Amino acid sequence: MEGFRKLIIEVMYKADSCLPCFYMDEAVREILPRYKTRIEYRRVDITSSGKKRFLELCVSLFGEEGVYKHKRIAPIPSLFIDEELFFDAIPPRHDLEDAIREMLDRKDKVHNHEQV
Repeated sequence: MEGFRKLIIEVMYKADSCLPCFYMDEAVREILPRYKTRIEYRRVDITSSGKKRFLELCVSLFGEEGVYKHKRIAPIPSLFIDEELFFDAIPPRHDLEDAIREMLDRKDKVHNHEQV
């Protein structure tokens, strides 16, 4: 598919010692081989290199005032697909795959419409 952008899945991740974070990461990694050509996976480590990205996603959810004035942040762990919050808890495999298929279908429709 020429010009097709991959679906971006990002998991907000605190540490390996955070079991919900660890298991959410594992849930995504488990299904990645099935979608390897269509998905780019990013684990956003909020305690190091991912701080800036975490804040960007928080602002997209709550606005700058919500984040910096009211101290609202995205849940940890949480899973974003193309910058949209999809899960704030570890999703069952079928729910995760349904969400991925929904977003891939949406992306395909947009891509096909642009080709017309």
